Amino acid sequence: MLYHRLFVILCVVMSLSACTGMPEKVEPVDNFELDRYLGTWYEIARLDHSFERGLTNVTAEYSLRDDGGVKVVNRGYDPEAGEWKEADGKAYFVEDQNTGYLKVSFFGPFYGSYVIADLDQEDYQYALVSGPDTSYLWILARKPYLEVSVTQWLEEKAAFLGFDTEALIWVNQDKYMPEPKDMAKTPQDADDSASAE
Repeated sequence: MLYHRLFVILCVVMSLSACTGMPEKVEPVDNFELDRYLGTWYEIARLDHSFERGLTNVTAEYSLRDDGGVKVVNRGYDPEAGEWKEADGKAYFVEDQNTGYLKVSFFGPFYGSYVIADLDQEDYQYALVSGPDTSYLWILARKPYLEVSVTQWLEEKAAFLGFDTEALIWVNQDKYMPEPKDMAKTPQDADDSASAE
């Protein structure tokens, strides 16, 4: 029985070590600047996984930790439960700080890859993020929406890298969408309104 437990533990450790790898075709961006990446990102799309299943209005907030790492706060709304869910984590660079390749943990000593496969390096307005394999993918943006041309480009790149883009879930960000503003009435509108009375 003891040997069986040790074998299970060994298998878990071996599988977890693979969690800080990356898909075969994915390469992390270079010339990465963490200070510009910090702040709030909106989840535009993702591949399905259990820890975000069903969530809408998902955001990720990144800030510096005292130990030089990155504090990660993921937040999303569960419409079925009628409540917000939040997960706090931490992330550290796997290689140098100029490479967009980090490991992130939400569960004690267990880490998974956070690989920035594409990034708007001019303005830091969108990012394509991979996990350790092609079953993990996120499209992030600084706003709760992206231009169609940008999403098309990111979808095409993700497909080229081996991700199943047909399975992407487009995240509802209605809480953060700008409200349509009432159009100012023209003099003609005022005349029409008065005549209707």
